[in-house]
Amino acid sequence: MSTTPDNLLYSKSHEWVKVEGEFATIGITHHAQAELGDITYLELPEVGRVLQEEEQFGEVESVKAVSELFCPVSGEVVEANTGILNSTEVINEDPYEQGWLIKVRVADKEELAALLNAGDYEKFAGQEGH
Repeated sequence: MSTTPDNLLYSKSHEWVKVEGEFATIGITHHAQAELGDITYLELPEVGRVLQEEEQFGEVESVKAVSELFCPVSGEVVEANTGILNSTEVINEDPYEQGWLIKVRVADKEELAALLNAGDYEKFAGQEGH
């Protein structure tokens, strides 16, 4: 079974994007959480913050490393998954559903064209040598 759902888009910084109308839900990929190991801390932006494409919006820490989180598209944060701040293991267990991080109102849908589909992301992640 693939750990890269076909219905999502992916960034080269290992975030996934699920587009629903003018909104995008964003999280980290299965590949990213596997590389990080057990996630112990998460920092998310405030609702209302306006992010630019590829701007850092938070951090995720694990027993192995601290990793910055980057927003794959420009937009305003309309929701942050604060419910997982005290149960960060959800990101490891279910990165594509319960472990989502933020939802943004997409400012420029043309930015989505720069993201990778599942097959291209798997090739990219496999070539990185991680």
